[in-house]
Amino acid sequence: MRRRVIVGQRDRRWAGYRGVPLRSAAMAAGFALLLSGCTSGDGPGTAGPVTTTVTVPTEPPAAAAAVLGPTGPSTAKACSGVEIPVGADPQQVIGEHPAGTTYCFAKGLHRIGKPIEPREGDRFGGGPGVVLTGSKQLTGWAREGDRWVVRGVLPAAYPLKGQCEDNRANPCQRGEQLFVDGRHLTRVMRPSDLQPGTFYGDYAANAVYVADDPSGRAVEMSRTTAAFVSSAERVTVTGLTIEHFASRPQGGALEAGRGWRITGNEVRWNHAVGVMLIEADGAQVSRNTIADNGQLGLGQYKSADARVTANLVTRNNTDGFWIADWESGGIKSTRSSGEVSGNDIIGNRGVGLWSDIAEYDRRISANRIRDNAADGIRYEISYAGVIEKNVVEGNGFGTGRGSGGSLWDGGGINVNTSAGVQVRGNLVKDNRNGISIQSRTRGEGPRGRYVLSDVIVEGNLIVLKDDGSSTGVVENKASPTTSGAITFRRNSYRLPGSTRFAYRGKSLTWPQWQEAGFDQDSVSS
Repeated sequence: MRRRVIVGQRDRRWAGYRGVPLRSAAMAAGFALLLSGCTSGDGPGTAGPVTTTVTVPTEPPAAAAAVLGPTGPSTAKACSGVEIPVGADPQQVIGEHPAGTTYCFAKGLHRIGKPIEPREGDRFGGGPGVVLTGSKQLTGWAREGDRWVVRGVLPAAYPLKGQCEDNRANPCQRGEQLFVDGRHLTRVMRPSDLQPGTFYGDYAANAVYVADDPSGRAVEMSRTTAAFVSSAERVTVTGLTIEHFASRPQGGALEAGRGWRITGNEVRWNHAVGVMLIEADGAQVSRNTIADNGQLGLGQYKSADARVTANLVTRNNTDGFWIADWESGGIKSTRSSGEVSGNDIIGNRGVGLWSDIAEYDRRISANRIRDNAADGIRYEISYAGVIEKNVVEGNGFGTGRGSGGSLWDGGGINVNTSAGVQVRGNLVKDNRNGISIQSRTRGEGPRGRYVLSDVIVEGNLIVLKDDGSSTGVVENKASPTTSGAITFRRNSYRLPGSTRFAYRGKSLTWPQWQEAGFDQDSVSS
């Protein structure tokens, strides 16, 4: 009995991948790795060696070359229906018409004093230049020494929640933001910290202070908590710019429900979540620009079979929520299912795309997830997920509380104590770490105890950035991985050094990683 590895002429190209040279002598033309079967005897009639072709990836997924294209109000269809004029109370207009009416916001700035409550089947449209704002203008400023103050503009006390990067002063818990000529100011928590570009809210004295002279400038403060709330099913919102809402942590400026369609909007500069799906089974979110929101671009809670496709989700977490580990960044989904595909999730100050807590039948496909401060993709204490054909690049380099460079801190793709997860056909390139598989003690879930099991990492291109990055498995002493729980196979690696893998608390070289039972039909260079 014998086993042979048959390789062809050495190929110096990684086809389709920017001409990156390969150095491994085990690289065959086309990256085909031929494994011979077993044969016995040498007499007449004995079959010759049987070969099996095992294909490893030769080029990045199609998402690497795809272009998202336009998003936001310019992509929305023209609105035809009942006009909501600038200055009108939208709720009053809604009350004058039956459910299922189409409403068209007139071009201009609509100040929304209380959240709009649609009725079943209502449709709300706009177009470029239609802006819904949750802010109020601040006037009557008085100078006090080297700062300016306005009084009587803050809301009554409300419950505070949320974990902030600064977990002592907790500035992210307050919903009110300040904008001067449209520029977002940073909240400080002590008057002595005031400087240009910042503001201080004294809630006990009901006073707002700034260091910049507000004379002759447009100063606005976000006050209304949401533009829309999910009061009815099958509502459509399209072609609107939604900005400056004082959404509370985990709350959205646009809160969608069952069967909603959120298409072609720009949702920006709101305090907490831009778009929030709440018990929104069958909702669809597509072709939106979701940018610069204070906590998170898009959230999803208890929403089955939702589809989030072809959105630009970028630069979220502007108000200092905890970067490493509290619902900040691009997209966060909990207890939900459905598809997240074809999105650009770029430059968010947190996790790019995070499925957490009892997710099931989740498909994360063909997204471009780049330059987010924490993990590119995190799949945590959940079940039955497919993470496929994504481009995951340059993630995990944000500094902050609780972050670091180990596999415990994640990297490009992080599978944390989840079962039935397939990670396949992705390009995982130049992240803090490559693929991190974590086994922790996490308790019970609705489909059984949270454990790391049946995880398959297959057919990925994994490029490690430097000698500080690695791929592998980490585990708590109380939650060791079981035999066969994790499979790495048919992957292609480009490694910067010799020791780039981790398992059972040890750093391993490529040969040692294969000896441990992983990636035996994979290749490295």
